[in-house]
Amino acid sequence: MGNFTYIEDKFYLNGNPIQLLSGSIHYFRTVPEYWHDRLQKLKQCGFNTVETYICWNLHERKEGSFDFSGILDLARFIDTAKELGLLCIIRPGPYICAEWDYGGLPSWLRTHKNMHIRCMDEEFLKYETRYLEKIFEIVRPRLITNGGNIIMMQVENEYGSFGNDHEYIRFLADFYKKSGIDVLLFTSDGPSDFFFGGGTINGLLKTGNFGSGYKEHFDFMRAYTPEKEPLMCSEFWEGWFDTWYDSHHRRVPDDVAETVDGILGAGGNVNFYMFCGGTNFAFNNGANKHELYSPQTTSYDYDAALTEAGDLTKRFYEVRAVAEKYFDNLPEITVTNTEKKAYGDIEITEQGGLFANIANLSQVQTASHPKTMEQLGADFGFVLYSTSIDYPIEAPLIIDPIRDRALVFINGVFAGVKERDRRNDEIIVKCKRGETVRIDILIENLGRINYGTEMTDDEKGLVRPARLGQQYLFGWKMYPLTMDDISSVEYSPLYDKNASASFFRGTLKIDGKPCDTFLRLDDFHKGFVKINGFNIGRYWTDAGPQKTLYVPAPILKEGENEIVVFELHGCDKPIITFCDQPDLG
Repeated sequence: MGNFTYIEDKFYLNGNPIQLLSGSIHYFRTVPEYWHDRLQKLKQCGFNTVETYICWNLHERKEGSFDFSGILDLARFIDTAKELGLLCIIRPGPYICAEWDYGGLPSWLRTHKNMHIRCMDEEFLKYETRYLEKIFEIVRPRLITNGGNIIMMQVENEYGSFGNDHEYIRFLADFYKKSGIDVLLFTSDGPSDFFFGGGTINGLLKTGNFGSGYKEHFDFMRAYTPEKEPLMCSEFWEGWFDTWYDSHHRRVPDDVAETVDGILGAGGNVNFYMFCGGTNFAFNNGANKHELYSPQTTSYDYDAALTEAGDLTKRFYEVRAVAEKYFDNLPEITVTNTEKKAYGDIEITEQGGLFANIANLSQVQTASHPKTMEQLGADFGFVLYSTSIDYPIEAPLIIDPIRDRALVFINGVFAGVKERDRRNDEIIVKCKRGETVRIDILIENLGRINYGTEMTDDEKGLVRPARLGQQYLFGWKMYPLTMDDISSVEYSPLYDKNASASFFRGTLKIDGKPCDTFLRLDDFHKGFVKINGFNIGRYWTDAGPQKTLYVPAPILKEGENEIVVFELHGCDKPIITFCDQPDLG
């Protein structure tokens, strides 16, 4: 049995004073085979604690069905940290932001139309507490009070950035305690009256999130708390995330080590967000919405102390040097970067069209009024909507709102793109007397909004019927395409590299033990890639900044590896390239 608490402005671990130097590593953004590597590097950088969010939306993709296997094996991640002597901070949400689809909330919540999220709504609380009970089953035996390494758990997340329902935060805190979660509970918000005022309550440790200006932020936090509490930055933003159409973010000037030195020197505690960012595999990225809707890239490198691939950076050594000033007996550096290999060019030799395979990939649903992706049970991926007209008309096709990117086909021929807040091709539909015209709209969910009030109204797909001029179109066939399993796609020898919405397949042959690598798709435009059935994420060469996709060695195998590229706009050359260096723009 152990104990972690605070007396006035100092934390105590089993009766001994301790400063927390913590780093964020999200288990769901790193393949499990590399958890030990990333955690060991955290330890050897001089850190004593690891912090992770928990992603409700992957653990309960289908309402009432929970998954804690593979990359979602939370217990294994926590136990691995304990084996390495690391303490653990858990942030279960239910909302986590994290540049993660819908801030970690499951999309099926959107199908409960009269429910309101993140407040004292009885229906929301029913689902939220059911999820938390599942999490508590895993974390309870791993609490420090039960002999484990979990010292703190967060209640909600940056709540002052969303609402001010203090009764809701109190309810959650009480629910934690009634459920046997007897470790230190805390909130985290931006250090200002507005955010702290909405998000904090008395009785929970108040922590702040910021990337610079620790002196003024700590001064605010001291003044805000009538009783002394330890000063802690729960999210020290050592870098930033990337969005499509933008540039790759680097911290300039790179004053991370200097700032951390100041925080620790002031007696504060800090959690690096992120220590290793990892990857938004598959379609898990979120999106921001300010002036423009801005979905995040596949890479979550974050300009962190460890790269997306877990490589040691200059900052790693600079931060370790700071840690040496404040902590005794730092472990020797024995960790190394994983081997990277350039496997070279791979020729795409096979092709399968989406329309030819739609019956293999999805079960059709029909309705007069189109259903959203959420109503169709498609949490991620695409939906193909099909309708037809058989009377004379010539009018523009209008999709309003666009959620998020639509490829339009008229009688099977690509006609244009309509993309949220950006591209909106004029598409005129013409039908003569005696003809029938089929309209197919392939809509991609580019990522649900993960931050701010906009996230409360972000259904995907056809939110309202498409229309021709002022006339709504009714009578739809709908094919949800999560792309979880595409093994049923039937391929032929490559027949049209310029075809839109096609699966392209090739083979990577590996002699010997596989190594980490990076995939370039310079001659492709937009889509996603699966390697041996594992979705390594989206590419969007035309938008940038990211130009390579990280391929961790554990998803590869000696011998033949199946590479499937789902390309939306055809390719210039049927060649992809595996290289040994990332290119994030």
